[in-house]
Amino acid sequence: MKFILNGQEKEFQGDPETSLLSYLREHENITSVKDGCSGQASCGACTVDIDGKAKLSCATKMKKVDETNITTPDGLGDYKRDIYGNAFAEKGGVQCGFCTPGIVMRADTLIKKNPIPTADQIKQALTPHICRCTGYTKVVDAIEYAAEAIRDEKEIPVPTSDGKLGSRHPKYQAQDLVLGNHKYTDDLRFEGMVHGALKFSEYPRAKILDIDTREAEGVAGVLRIFTADDVPGDRTIGLIQQDWPLMLKKGEITRYLGDVIASVVAESEEIARDAMSKIKITYEPLEVVSDMHEALKPDSPKVHEGGNILSHPVFVRGDMEDARAKTAFISKGVYETQRVEHAFMEMEAAVAMPDGDGVKIYSQSQGIYEDQTQIAKLLDLPKEKVRVILVPNGGGFGGKEDLTVQGHAALMAKILQLPVKVHLTRDESIVMHPKRHPVWMDYELGCDKEGLLTFIKARFVGDTGAYASVGAKVLTRIASHAAAAYHVPATDIEAFAVYTNNLPCGAMRGFGVNQATFGMESSIDDLCEQGGFDRWQFRYDNALEDGSATTTGQILLGGVGVKRALEAIKDEYEKTKHAGLACGLKNTGIGNGMPDESSALISILAPDKVVIDHGWTEMGQGVNTIAAQLVCNETGIHPDLIDIRVDTISDQNAGMTTASRATSLLGNALLDACKKLNADLENNTLADLVGNEYFGEWIVDFTTKPDAVTDKPITHYSYSYAAQLVSIDDDGQIDKVTAAHDAGKIYNPMLFEGQVEGAVHMGIGYAVSEDLPMEDGVPLHTNFRKLGILRAKEMPPVEVIGVEVPDPLGPYGAKGVGEIGLVPTAAAVANALYQFDGERRRKFPMKLAKKKRKPKLIKL
Repeated sequence: MKFILNGQEKEFQGDPETSLLSYLREHENITSVKDGCSGQASCGACTVDIDGKAKLSCATKMKKVDETNITTPDGLGDYKRDIYGNAFAEKGGVQCGFCTPGIVMRADTLIKKNPIPTADQIKQALTPHICRCTGYTKVVDAIEYAAEAIRDEKEIPVPTSDGKLGSRHPKYQAQDLVLGNHKYTDDLRFEGMVHGALKFSEYPRAKILDIDTREAEGVAGVLRIFTADDVPGDRTIGLIQQDWPLMLKKGEITRYLGDVIASVVAESEEIARDAMSKIKITYEPLEVVSDMHEALKPDSPKVHEGGNILSHPVFVRGDMEDARAKTAFISKGVYETQRVEHAFMEMEAAVAMPDGDGVKIYSQSQGIYEDQTQIAKLLDLPKEKVRVILVPNGGGFGGKEDLTVQGHAALMAKILQLPVKVHLTRDESIVMHPKRHPVWMDYELGCDKEGLLTFIKARFVGDTGAYASVGAKVLTRIASHAAAAYHVPATDIEAFAVYTNNLPCGAMRGFGVNQATFGMESSIDDLCEQGGFDRWQFRYDNALEDGSATTTGQILLGGVGVKRALEAIKDEYEKTKHAGLACGLKNTGIGNGMPDESSALISILAPDKVVIDHGWTEMGQGVNTIAAQLVCNETGIHPDLIDIRVDTISDQNAGMTTASRATSLLGNALLDACKKLNADLENNTLADLVGNEYFGEWIVDFTTKPDAVTDKPITHYSYSYAAQLVSIDDDGQIDKVTAAHDAGKIYNPMLFEGQVEGAVHMGIGYAVSEDLPMEDGVPLHTNFRKLGILRAKEMPPVEVIGVEVPDPLGPYGAKGVGEIGLVPTAAAVANALYQFDGERRRKFPMKLAKKKRKPKLIKL
């Protein structure tokens, strides 16, 4: 097979059934073409140009490319590479970047055929592509911008700004992300690197009777088979509760399909997977615990020895009897939400290698210091012997908090003394990592005759699956946000996180708060209908404000922006026919008596090179950009001179990148460091300070535990606030979302808008289409296409309104942005649908009416 690849003649004499994607990545080392779905032809990340047509390389066999001309992002030529790189950077059309090179190739083929594509034509062309970060708005803007420049044969200059807070400064290393130059973990190549594959359980609950590896050991190219007996340290790990074994032993009982029983290391991934399939496990199937309500019963089989209740948070305050006596209207209802897959574009991968008498790991994790702690435990090494280097990842959304492949890669590399890569397929990824909790909610909410809330009583049951992950914290967060963004004088809240043999559930954007918001906001709309109250005014009258108490009884001492957000959407509410309203409250920081902390180190390496070391994961949200802009704002050092490093060797511990806390914690740590740097800059230039280092930190150690006996609880150090309005047209389709969000201080309007637009995209999908159904502990599918993620043509316009009510503790008043964006969205969709047809939806997903096809015009 002969063909042209990026202008060069090539000949392939291998297996004609090899995919073009595999050839490009493994034979030509062209890693700008990404693998996002393992050949399912469902994500678009692998798109290339074949004879002027955009094609999915994962679904194109080498036998089909004979006598063709193939172009990847590397072969677009300098002019177009600059155009696309700069257009996407300037318009904010890139976040994590994993999907973007494939989108660029689709855009290029579109523009060659249609030099002036409309926004609708671009959205239609992007149908084969999934972007989980952006919500597509700024992607479309970038393509329109690039098309205009190419049509007019103009340049798009490298975008920049003064770099200070408030500027639309381009994302850190944006052009590399757009063009596929950034190396994600699976793109890394090292001399002598070998490959690992994992053997997963075939049953959600079964006793392992035998593990037979003899046939696998005989496969040529296999270096070693690993089982639980090879783990030198403690093989049971976990972020909070240590209940998740790296691998299971003979005689033990599996808890879900993602349990690992053995692993293989071989010279290639293909050989490793072939050998893995030859490992024979003999099981004794046991009764599966798949219903969380049944799991609560005393006679249910126990998923863990301690029982099926992981946690039982309770929040009770106020005089319930008096509150009920004042109540004129009561809303009662049971609401349910579904299990949802994170669907980050980059699948799990890790590369580990020996490092002296320790080990070095390249990780895409959301918390490299948590990786370090758990890997040290597995290998029985002191933490300083485990070095973890962050590889900025292709999306996380909470799904990359738990250890998945990193521990396996580290074990293999330490024992074999070789570099080892372990990479999951999309099917394996969907089975292995934790999801968003399905939650059952029983709400009772009351108000008086004037429309002021009086009491809330709510019960929550959440399916946390086979292992703890952070499920206890998720159900605590649900309970503590049960009243959402409203002041309710009397509360009676309890929640249960329940073990089952389903896929584990843990952190996902919103962290349980969006589930509770659905129940609360639906109940509010019901009360408004019962009492004849205006839905906007009711929310405004009951909204939290300075001095109000949250569900847990925490008195908010400043920076409460709910009413400002409501004011921002009032005009849209008054002119919208079928309007759904919802407000959002979301904690910043872990809180609940656990410390939130960050440190940072600013090093002057040269007059034109400054390095910031910190511990936070860049996963598309822009934490590195914000860090550089803050330092610029404080010191005048332009972001173009600043590099970012995240590596445990720097010892800048930050914990997990979660709870929308990176901006406030890292920001305050950098402010501390900048004070010292500025003192030196008063009488010196950067050249005079080469070799100097400036350390800063910020620690929050004053929050109270949920069960603390105190009349002044401080559940979290900060909160974010929002109000959203969803409009439904006369055909029952969502035609616009207006999202007003209080960020305290908007550091970068472009990144702020992108975070909210992407979150709204995820929130709408949560409301109407996304689902990962299971039956008897088994997913009904593991297909990326069937997850229900909205494509570009399915996204309505999103108007983002920035509100700035400074937080008392935030750097420059900043609050978290990443999660609050979707907290109200699904609830607002539910309320909008009720306004459209009078049907109260109590369960997600809520299917929209089928779109009416526009009649074709017939020319006479």
